[in-house]
Amino acid sequence: MTKSIFITGTSTGLGKKTAIHFARLGWNVAATMRTPENETELSAFDNVRIIKQDVTNVERTKAAAAEAIQAFGTIDVVVNNAGMGSYGALELATEETIDWQFAVNVRGPINVIRAFLPHFRANGGGKFINISSFMGVTTAVPLGSLYNMSKFALEGLTEGLYYELKPLGIDLHLIEQGGSSGNNFQNNIIWNTGEEITAYDDLTNKVRNRMKSSESSGLDDPQTIVDAIAAVATGESGKFRTPVGDAAHNLVAMRASMPIEQYLEAIAETYR
Repeated sequence: MTKSIFITGTSTGLGKKTAIHFARLGWNVAATMRTPENETELSAFDNVRIIKQDVTNVERTKAAAAEAIQAFGTIDVVVNNAGMGSYGALELATEETIDWQFAVNVRGPINVIRAFLPHFRANGGGKFINISSFMGVTTAVPLGSLYNMSKFALEGLTEGLYYELKPLGIDLHLIEQGGSSGNNFQNNIIWNTGEEITAYDDLTNKVRNRMKSSESSGLDDPQTIVDAIAAVATGESGKFRTPVGDAAHNLVAMRASMPIEQYLEAIAETYR
């Protein structure tokens, strides 16, 4: 029997690669995005249904879930991939940016999960795969407090849901990716800036320069992340948490190897 998967944030980057991968595996794919009218690549697949969705909009998310279920009858796996990032000193962040970071990366997955829970309960099971980051289990980049907050929250949400959903046959998994090429993450960053406050300028320049240098080196192949998602979706892997990439494995190991005070100072020292 053909399996079906629902993936958020498929207009670019990891989401699109994941949708294409599962379409080529023969799965039915509900590929959601905010502007489906602009999509051409995914529409070439007969087993892909492109659905308009904004994960921050509760009613639109419910409608997207209903459309996917109607199209394929059953959704077996839901991938919460949609996410965005803000960087820069917290003091400089606008109220809108703070709320937006939480809305996309935390409330978005909550909206999607709640939209599919009735369907999964009725079917006696299902699987949620939440795309987190190594920054959901460790801080690694200064000025990323809001992004870190959102991914730490996603980790806590997923772990907490285990206790109430596992007895219902509903599985939960986290993919903790590192930096990967071709995901346009840096182009989509919202930077918190302020001309009147210069106290953070030196650190901001160092972080931005470090991010730029990582574009040509140190980024993982996004296919490794797609493969990790597929392994969990197909049941090949049953891991609750799956770190992906050298940076993720190295930083998680580093944090586990020393007291938190020592770890924080070691990271801070690399930006001085």
